[in-house]
Amino acid sequence: MNVALLVPVPPIPLTLPARAPREREYLEAVLSRGHLHGDGPASLQAAQLLSALLDDAPVLLTTSCTHALELVALLFSLGPGDEVVLPSFTFPSTANAFALRGCRLRFADVDPTTWSAERPQIEAALTPSTRAFVTMGYGGVQRDLLLLQRLARERGLLWAEDAAHGLFARQHGRALGTVGALGALSFHATKNVTCGEGGALVLNDPALRERAEILREKGTDRARFLRGEVSAYRWQDVGSSYLPSELLGALLCAHLEHADVTQAARHAVVSVYADVFGRAAPRLGLTLQATPEGALPPAHLFGVLLPPGVDRAAVVATLRERGVIVASHYEPLHAAPAARACAAPAHLPVTDDVAGRLLRLPLHPGITVDDARTIAAAFVDVVERAARA
Repeated sequence: MNVALLVPVPPIPLTLPARAPREREYLEAVLSRGHLHGDGPASLQAAQLLSALLDDAPVLLTTSCTHALELVALLFSLGPGDEVVLPSFTFPSTANAFALRGCRLRFADVDPTTWSAERPQIEAALTPSTRAFVTMGYGGVQRDLLLLQRLARERGLLWAEDAAHGLFARQHGRALGTVGALGALSFHATKNVTCGEGGALVLNDPALRERAEILREKGTDRARFLRGEVSAYRWQDVGSSYLPSELLGALLCAHLEHADVTQAARHAVVSVYADVFGRAAPRLGLTLQATPEGALPPAHLFGVLLPPGVDRAAVVATLRERGVIVASHYEPLHAAPAARACAAPAHLPVTDDVAGRLLRLPLHPGITVDDARTIAAAFVDVVERAARA
């Protein structure tokens, strides 16, 4: 008997945090300096590197994208009775930030090709009571940011971009997260650049910058005090502690410096997937996310919609048996239990369809081009067999 055949093949995980060569060096430097709290030298350097990626937009690092979104709700001065429109096909944090302020939520459908809420879907959800809307470019893909910007101006609405998927994404030359009044980024372990848990608030409206700094620092003007602009800092506004520790700033700095290498590895995998599935999709009835004209996706995720009628759970289970981990994604928020308390009822057929048929393939720097070919071939084979069953 061949003993090797009894050893299970390690599965290819869906996500895996990237590594950066100077992580330990930068963490040791922080520990040696003894400045462990927020906005130390490493955090400030990370903020500068991030700003450079975002066309020099000002940024404030936060402990998570969730907290960046909570800052958005505070900076927009939203409260009980204010209506906010947002996609249902997103992570709960997008909704929680505004529900926590007592806002009434109204969910928008998504575009059937980009799987993101575009101007037509946002506009269809607006009412005379709407004060703000939030977009979330799924996978870092959005059809036209300028049309959304025009909608905000025409209707006198506040607009924020949940760009949790959007770092390195561009649309007609503009970076996602830099066109709405505010943007929110994520550095969770599943993201292209990570510090484990972390985020950033992108400050595109100059009128909001001073208050953002105060809200992020427990409602005080401590940042001005540290710069020597005031003799003592005082409680100025509501706020909370949204600063990441200097250790997270150091880790983020290392990963931002290494981002070109990380991105090249991710794009190489996406290129293989796009080639294999581009050829197989018409034959198998698969649907791929569209890349609109002028859009440069960030290689954050790669999703495929299964043909109607194919048993998704069976596909997931069979691929797991073959050592490949795939997964669905968001459960629509408009159908979630929490929506009953804070959101208007919604009928969103495209969201339900996309959420019900979507599978994401493994995508991280640990996957080689050969791995990607193996994954894609296994996926195509399993779907082909499932369609014949």
